[in-house]
Amino acid sequence: MIHLLRQGAPQLVEEETSEGWQLPAGTVWIDLLCPSRADELAIEQALGLDLPTREEMAAIEPSSRLYQENGATYLTATVLAHSQANQPVSTQVTFVLVRSVLITIRYEAMRAFDLFAARGPQGGTVTCGGEAFLGLLDAIVERLADVLEGNTDEVQASSHAIFERSRGASFEPLLMNLAKTQSVASLVRVSLISLGRLTGFAALAEDLAASPSRRVHLDSLQHDVQSLVEHSGFISGQISFLLDAALGLINIEQNGIIKFFSVAAVVLMPPTLVASVYGMNFRHMPELDWPFGYPLALGAMVISAIGPFLWFR
Repeated sequence: MIHLLRQGAPQLVEEETSEGWQLPAGTVWIDLLCPSRADELAIEQALGLDLPTREEMAAIEPSSRLYQENGATYLTATVLAHSQANQPVSTQVTFVLVRSVLITIRYEAMRAFDLFAARGPQGGTVTCGGEAFLGLLDAIVERLADVLEGNTDEVQASSHAIFERSRGASFEPLLMNLAKTQSVASLVRVSLISLGRLTGFAALAEDLAASPSRRVHLDSLQHDVQSLVEHSGFISGQISFLLDAALGLINIEQNGIIKFFSVAAVVLMPPTLVASVYGMNFRHMPELDWPFGYPLALGAMVISAIGPFLWFR
């Protein structure tokens, strides 16, 4: 099962493929979400392409991700998915531009694709694969920007929680939250860097190079991606600072606790010595026969404890 968008259509429609399947007239976008091998073969035969496999999409070499072949431009990027879930992931998305048709291949559901599929066709701007490609990139970059904005709010809230927390409050929830925010920020940065390389190579695609307005749109996307990369770096720096600050405050509190026990141990050491002396069972201990021996021992303990306390204070 594949999804198609035609010129003038308000939304994507499902399409069954079979042997000898032909691309419907006016198709501008073919979206393949977890495609079967039969769907891939049908599209390859209809358009004369060789679509990359999932393993080929995961290759890290730029030559395997960005290339042109038989008049088609292949662009693969690593993009953040499930950013609101407990375990966000990075997934590979391949864009293929050929003869004014865009083909997308992905193996994870993505909010940006859903948003574009819901609003893009209704805007009436999708007239070819190049327009669909730019619209999808807009939606992806916008989504990543929203995630970064959410990270910024999380960092600000964590900053207040760390520096305005009550003494003795647990640091564990703060550290866990910062760790998750840092993980998402790192995945966003990886996605933006990948999209930056993709937008640079996309300028070679015939659908984009032939239209000055699309070239301007692509240049605007490149600037947006670059500014977001810088912003993600700033957020990562802030998170690192907050992690260091939290660990520093933890060390200060631990040092205070150790200091208290150290002082207590030193203060109690002399009285313990006095009590140990008079706890020995020797036959000849003159103080045992004194009427004031017991008060004298207690006084010696108190004085020996007060002395170190006043010195440490």
